Amino acid sequence: MKQLRYLLRREFRLFFTNRTMLSVFFLAPIVYALLIGFTYEKGKVEHIPVILVNQDQTPLAGQLAEMLADNKTISVLNYAEEPANINDEVIRTEAAAVIIIPERFEAAMLQKKYPEVNVYINTSNVLTANFATKAIQQVLGTFSAGAEMKAMQRKGMSAEMAKTQFEPFKANYITLFNTTSNYLIFMWPAMMAVVLQQVILLAMAVTFSEEFKRESFKRDFAGKHKYAILVMTLKCLPVWIFANFNILFFYACSVYFKIPVPENILNFILLTAGFVVAATNLGVLVSILIPDALKATQILMVIASPAFIISGFTWPSSAMPAFIRFFSDIIPLTPYLEALKIMVVQRGSDALTQRYFIHLFILGWVYFILAWAALKIKIHFLFKKYQIDEAEQDNDVLR
Repeated sequence: MKQLRYLLRREFRLFFTNRTMLSVFFLAPIVYALLIGFTYEKGKVEHIPVILVNQDQTPLAGQLAEMLADNKTISVLNYAEEPANINDEVIRTEAAAVIIIPERFEAAMLQKKYPEVNVYINTSNVLTANFATKAIQQVLGTFSAGAEMKAMQRKGMSAEMAKTQFEPFKANYITLFNTTSNYLIFMWPAMMAVVLQQVILLAMAVTFSEEFKRESFKRDFAGKHKYAILVMTLKCLPVWIFANFNILFFYACSVYFKIPVPENILNFILLTAGFVVAATNLGVLVSILIPDALKATQILMVIASPAFIISGFTWPSSAMPAFIRFFSDIIPLTPYLEALKIMVVQRGSDALTQRYFIHLFILGWVYFILAWAALKIKIHFLFKKYQIDEAEQDNDVLR
C-alpha cells in the first residue's frame, strides 16, 4: 500500500508539474467552450446581404421589393441597374444572392405572360446560401400566390374560391427536431465532444512514451511491472478524474448558452464515461507503441483531426467510401456524437443510444486489451534489459 500511495502521488505530481499538460487539459477546453459558444450564440444567421436589381420600378415590382426588405433573414441592397460584373459585385458586398426583377415585370404579370425573376445564389458559403435561398423562396412564393389570387378576384371570383383554385391541397410542414433551426444547439455539443477527445489524446500521448524515453519507468515501477493493469490504471487515473471538471464546465456553459441538456443524466454519464475510457485507452495504446512523445502526439493528432469530418455528424456516412466508414467507426468520437445528437438535439429515448454505448464499450475493451498486450511485451524486454545491465554492473564491481 505504501508503494501504491507513492505511485499515485507520483502520477498526480507528474500531471500537475507538466505545464503543457495543464494548459492543454484545462485551459484549452475553457477557451474553446467560450469561443465556440459566443461565436454561435445567436443560433441563426440574420441580415444576410442580398443584392436586388429592380429594373421595372413599378408599384407591383416595388411591392415585391418591400416584401423582400421585410424579411429578417436577408438585408436588401437596392440597385437600379444590373452591375457590369455580377461576380465581382457579389464578392465586394459579400452578398449571398442577387435578385433581378426584369423590365416590364408588372405589365407581363397583368398580361399573364409569366415574367421570370432571376436569382443568382452565392454558394461559396453553403450555410449562408441555404438561409438566403430559403428566405427568398418564401417571399417569392408568397408574392406569386398573392398575385395569382388577386388576378382571379379581378375576374369576379371570391377570395375563398380563388384560394381553392390556386391551392387545391395544403401541405403542412412540421419541424420535429431543433424547431428553431438553432445552429448553436446543433454544433456546440458536438464541438465540445471533439475538444474533450482532443485533450484526452494529447494528455495520454506522453504517459508511457515520456517514461520510456527518460527511463524513469524502470526505476519507479521496478517490482510492479508484472501488474500491467495496475500500471495502466495509475497512468490513466488523473485524466479520468480531471476530465470530469471539463465536463462540468461544459455543462455550466450549456446552461448559460441555453442549450438543452439530456433528460436522463445517468444515461449521459454512462455514455460519456464510455467515451472517455475508450479515448483514454486509444491514447495509452499509441503511447506504448510509440516510444517518442512527439511522434505519439503527432500520430494521435492525425487520428483526431479528421474525426469530426468523417464522423457522419454533418455529412452522412452513407455517402462516404467503405474504408473511411471503417476508419471512423474505430474512433470513439463517432458513436459518441451519434448518441449525443439523440440525447441533446433529437431528444430521443434512451433505448436508441444503447447501440452506441455498446460500440464505445467494445472500442474501450479492444484498445485496453491491445494496450495491455503491448505493455506486457514492452516491459518484458525492458526489464530483461534492465536485469542484464544490473548483472553487468555487479560483475564490474566484483572485478
